[in-house]
Amino acid sequence: MKAKNLTLEEIRIAGIEALEKHLGMVGMIRFLQYADKGHGDYPKERHSWLGNPNLKTIVDEIERMRK
Repeated sequence: MKAKNLTLEEIRIAGIEALEKHLGMVGMIRFLQYADKGHGDYPKERHSWLGNPNLKTIVDEIERMRK
């Protein structure tokens, strides 16, 4: 199997199958958890989701959620 002839999805599937074959299911999962560092810029994206609340706003929201 030549990687240059495969689509990205086919490469992903072949890689997962190879990991499972050589590491077993648990080893494959552990590898994927270790290797997956995510993507994007979390701090930058977090500010777009949350804005920049002050401490009082955060405390008020926590108290509201407790009720």
